[in-house]
Amino acid sequence: MASSTKRACDACHRRKVRCNGQQACGNCSQAGLACTYDAIPQKKGPKGSRAKIISELRLREGQKQADHRRHESYFSYGSSQTSSPSSPIWAGLLSQDLIDGCTEYYFQNMYPTMPILHQKQLGGLVAEMDSSTEAYCLLCSFCAFMLIQPGIETKAGQAIRALERSISSNTSFGKTLLDGALRRRKAYDYVEKPSVNAVITSFFAFGCFFGLDKHNTAWFHLREATTLAQTIGMQDEKTYASMEFTESVGMRRLFWLLFVTERAYALQKHRPLTLHATIKLPPAAEDSSKSIAGFLYMVKLYRPFDDTFIGLWNKSRTDCSTLWLAHLQKQLTQELPAVLDCTETQAADLRTSQHWLRTIVWQLSITNGFLSSTSPDSSTTFTYPIEIAKDLVAATSQLSQRSMEVHGIGLIEKLFDVACTLIDVMSCVPLESPSFGVGRGPTDYLNHLVRLISTLRGGASRYLELVVAKIRDTLPPHMAAAVLVVAAATQPPPPLTTPAIKAEQASSSSLSSSPEMAPSSSSSFLQHAADSVSSEYHGSSSASTSPYSTPPFLGFRPPS
Repeated sequence: MASSTKRACDACHRRKVRCNGQQACGNCSQAGLACTYDAIPQKKGPKGSRAKIISELRLREGQKQADHRRHESYFSYGSSQTSSPSSPIWAGLLSQDLIDGCTEYYFQNMYPTMPILHQKQLGGLVAEMDSSTEAYCLLCSFCAFMLIQPGIETKAGQAIRALERSISSNTSFGKTLLDGALRRRKAYDYVEKPSVNAVITSFFAFGCFFGLDKHNTAWFHLREATTLAQTIGMQDEKTYASMEFTESVGMRRLFWLLFVTERAYALQKHRPLTLHATIKLPPAAEDSSKSIAGFLYMVKLYRPFDDTFIGLWNKSRTDCSTLWLAHLQKQLTQELPAVLDCTETQAADLRTSQHWLRTIVWQLSITNGFLSSTSPDSSTTFTYPIEIAKDLVAATSQLSQRSMEVHGIGLIEKLFDVACTLIDVMSCVPLESPSFGVGRGPTDYLNHLVRLISTLRGGASRYLELVVAKIRDTLPPHMAAAVLVVAAATQPPPPLTTPAIKAEQASSSSLSSSPEMAPSSSSSFLQHAADSVSSEYHGSSSASTSPYSTPPFLGFRPPS
């Protein structure tokens, strides 16, 4: 095409810059864009931001390449077609502002529960990301994990909106970064030559897919992380003998984080274990940011859940006893002190996990037929989940919404499990039972848990309909309607924003919102469900046909 042509290429036309008409033109060659002449000429419109447009073109080009290579083998290492970390296509996505924003959020909210990175380490990765594929992949997965967390509100959000307004949410951008990290990872053989950074990258990939509710892929990357950890000897105490103190502490923390994560996921999804308590705990000392006392408490909570328990839980073993489970319940109840010496964020995770684990042990007791209505030990009675719910409500009532939300969907799933178990017990045990005591009762505890699920970001869109269906299908209609009415009438806490965030939200009101159900929508949904149950109870003798029907969580019936 001659340089005197009157028509500009598609990219130059979109950017409103002069095109020399060559193939490829000078502008596209310099910017690393595909130079095409496919667009149909249209009428001129108002001019836009050139910087914004070039970022859009780069993002679209990156997405095209992702689609083109979607069916490549996952383990095709060293491909010559894999672009370098400094490729113009991706260089604009992982900006310094984005990294700073995600780093800020991590150290303010998530570091106490996963203390595996420190400021100096992240600074080194940033300095190397243009030349090191490993550093680039770790930073991409790190930022993706932060962005997929519900409620991240830092200058990372500003960086995203400045980069590309067509990205509708933090989650969308997190997916883009995660896809880039996993594809770029094919450029080096991290399996044959693993490192601590490779383990951390796989762990963040697991966290991303867990948050996206893609559990088969999440499990793959968690198992990848534990396998890489074992390959470099993280499970062997001898590995740490020749290390510097800082390096040794960081690796120990990473091992125990994988240890806890693997056990929590094994209980949630009935998976096997690979890691065991074979090394010493990291020292419980103050470092440059936060105390890890809460982190060590969490390790102690999950440590009793070994191959024996997981085997019983997964029904690959049968050597269980009432005495052993009762001892485990006592251990869980006494494992944490009444006053925790940790941050509020850590306390939220610890208390929720503690009472969820108590629920898990009780479920194993009932599966093996170890419960009795006359047992002197309350942990082996049918009403024990009511005691657990009471303790959980007392604990969460003292916590802020923000301290719970930073843990994402994993904490909400634990609340959901406790609520479902409580619903089953309420459907089987007479409410006038003396074991309920005086004052607040199981209905009040259930109301509180439903309100938490409906107001915590990430809960309404995934679990609210499920817990409402459970209430409708399991509880007597009059009781179900009472629970849902109270939950709907309770005003949710105010949104977690600051004046700066409010101003930013006002300036970007044209952006699409996340698909998360808003608090007002949650309240309306609960009210509608309550009205529906009440109508069925008062006006119809036929069985309920809930469109959200789910099978009972346990489906047990205690002896009369």
